[in-house]
Amino acid sequence: MRLRTIWAVGVAILATTLLTPAAWSQTAAAPGMKFGVINVQAAIQTTAEGKLAGAELQSQFAPRQTELQNMQKQIQDDDARLRAGQATLGDEEKFRLQREIDTLQRSLQRKTQDATDDFNQAQQDVLNRLGRKLIEIIDKYSKENGYGLILDTSSQQTPVMYAANQIDITQDIVRLYDQSYPVKASTGTPTPKAAPKPAPVAPGTPKP
Repeated sequence: MRLRTIWAVGVAILATTLLTPAAWSQTAAAPGMKFGVINVQAAIQTTAEGKLAGAELQSQFAPRQTELQNMQKQIQDDDARLRAGQATLGDEEKFRLQREIDTLQRSLQRKTQDATDDFNQAQQDVLNRLGRKLIEIIDKYSKENGYGLILDTSSQQTPVMYAANQIDITQDIVRLYDQSYPVKASTGTPTPKAAPKPAPVAPGTPKP
């Protein structure tokens, strides 16, 4: 189970569901509207929260991945010993090694499936949370800047053969996302921006 690869694939799958022509073309024909493109996969992975989420998933499931790797090595070692000892090992030892290999293989298969299912579920929860926030940022940005259509260049459902750099809003969206959902350095938890404190009242000034 390659966690880094699975995380990237999950982000790519989510990207195909976030931005589609139907979702962004209703106002595309209005006069003065602009067209833009965004790489949703890159945007999610580049945000501070996206980087943190990917690292946390890697850390959370790293022990299980190590366990699976150790089991795989044990199977390989037992199999190598069994093949090398065909002429020297007794029947009882051969039977014991084969039985151990079979047991480990069944256990490895079960544990691999369980770990993959758990990782996929945890990843989907994270991607859904980040995806909802990203859509809010894109929607607000599009309305404020007069965009009538935004296409996702990372989605196979919306193939873009060419797009000028001037209409790529990916970095703008990442910047706005990080501003809207800053990540605490100490805990890594994204928090909404704090409301500005009221200006101090000068001495002798009556309160409203």
